[in-house]
Amino acid sequence: MTKPPEPAIAAVIPAAGVGKRMQAAVPKQYLTLNAKTILEHSVGRICSQPQVAALWLALDKADPYFAATPLTTVAMQRVDGGAERVYSVLNALQQIDAGSYPWVLVHDAARPLIRKADITLLISRCLQAGHGGILACPVRDTMKRGKATATGNLVADTVEREQLWHALTPQFFPTLQLRQAITEALAAGVTITDEASAMEWAGQPVLLVEGQADNIKITRPADLTLAGYFLDQQQLEQQHLEQQQLEQTTI
Repeated sequence: MTKPPEPAIAAVIPAAGVGKRMQAAVPKQYLTLNAKTILEHSVGRICSQPQVAALWLALDKADPYFAATPLTTVAMQRVDGGAERVYSVLNALQQIDAGSYPWVLVHDAARPLIRKADITLLISRCLQAGHGGILACPVRDTMKRGKATATGNLVADTVEREQLWHALTPQFFPTLQLRQAITEALAAGVTITDEASAMEWAGQPVLLVEGQADNIKITRPADLTLAGYFLDQQQLEQQHLEQQQLEQTTI
């Protein structure tokens, strides 16, 4: 039986943020990780995915840093970023021809460690299900809900962690559905924290696909050190795999 052809997929990376919590001289996506900017890592991993046919990158209109990166040679469409992440994503979605790219993959610029296997798994699971989904990790720690008091933050109660997940990216949805969901949610005054939240509000199913825990988002200074460690580990894993493959071919 012939396998049906996979649809062409567009990718969107919103990269217009300033990353105030990083307390750095440049936006966090331009900080370096093993001699490359975080944005280079993120773009490179998304663009190396065979199913991704085109990339839309949302940048701040006055971004003075992008021109100094090797990314200027990468085939992509640049769009103006918005005041918030959701507006950057929507600006890109409005330029994507849903007839040519019926599915879209949205990925955080500050998640440079996404694994190819996780992207492949997300895409295949969603296409099989016939609806969109997100990469996520089950919550492992005891969860507390806090409350602010005059003496500081106190524990209000313990939240049952069963069925709680950390939402990651990429998030993968039909292009038309996502564009419509975000547009209508914003018009209704709904706060959109990620693409999935817009689809949830629209009543669309969102598949949870478990991804690797090292797909961290770099938000605070300590995250950059942790990302460097995870990147080194990933590179060691790749070297080990390549060595095994080489040994098998020489037997």
